[in-house]
Amino acid sequence: QVRLVESGGGLAQAGGSRRLSCTFSGGAFSRTSMAWFRRSSGLERKFVATIGANGGGTEYGNSVWGRFTISRDNAKNTVYLQMNSLTPEDTAVYYCAARSPDLRTSVYEWNYNHWGQGTQVTVSS
Repeated sequence: QVRLVESGGGLAQAGGSRRLSCTFSGGAFSRTSMAWFRRSSGLERKFVATIGANGGGTEYGNSVWGRFTISRDNAKNTVYLQMNSLTPEDTAVYYCAARSPDLRTSVYEWNYNHWGQGTQVTVSS
């Protein structure tokens, strides 16, 4: 059974950086597309970034493009989200998602069949 565990959340200053990690277990990570979504307080969950099974096919949400970078290490069964130039608007619970087994990326949460528990990122001004 696929399990996703996020880590790296916490407090950050505006303009600062933070790196989230998501460890995948219980399936074929090398044949799984991965993504990050986030939910700000009281709002719907929104797409942040996605990456294909071989590390290609990256896509980003408009609000994070140029500031966030998604990457993966298939040897470690881990996907990362490097977040730079953080603003208070980036404050949210960040969720790791897996589309397994599927090589196709997607920006739509309904295409992902496995989710982590989420990790809180709070950016102060």
